[in-house]
Amino acid sequence: MIYKIFRTPEWDALRQDGSTAGAPIDVADGYVHLSTAAQVAETAARHFAGVEGLWLIGVEEATCGDALRWEASRGGDLFPHLYAPMTMEHVAWAQPLPLVDDVHQFPAGLS
Repeated sequence: MIYKIFRTPEWDALRQDGSTAGAPIDVADGYVHLSTAAQVAETAARHFAGVEGLWLIGVEEATCGDALRWEASRGGDLFPHLYAPMTMEHVAWAQPLPLVDDVHQFPAGLS
């Protein structure tokens, strides 16, 4: 399982339209930024600090096919990047990502 963090309007647009090129940074970079379970909390802290109204989207890697590439990014870690529009077929599940005392609360046992 890999993960995408969306703001509520971005998540709403994906659900309504069935596909998205992603958030503005995804569009600018030409791919949808995703994270592993080990990376997603730091992604939230770095890029969504203090932001409320976020959604955590679980994505099964197998649904991404050849459009998924693992590329070096932060600190040389390999991050999953989706070089295709993200569709509802990629979404295994979605849930709110609450902010409590300025820390996003991730579900226990992310895998």
